[in-house]
Amino acid sequence: MADVRVTYDKTVNAAYVYFTDPQAHVHSAHMYPCDPVDVDGMINLDFDEQGRLIGIEVLAADSKLPTYLLESAERLDTEGA
Repeated sequence: MADVRVTYDKTVNAAYVYFTDPQAHVHSAHMYPCDPVDVDGMINLDFDEQGRLIGIEVLAADSKLPTYLLESAERLDTEGA
């Protein structure tokens, strides 16, 4: 099973799920915002230059992602870091 890196900043309640090799330095070439009405929040999909999904940004993360995922995420805020 592949490991997926997840970061979480509780201060702003935002998480990021990475679908790239942790050693790779991949940059987003295109961001696609999901319709906030359809997903009841703000979720952004990041794609590389080849059109591959490289990550997902989730705002209001505590209402969109499972608690266990946020608890095990790499913390970006001072609490839990």
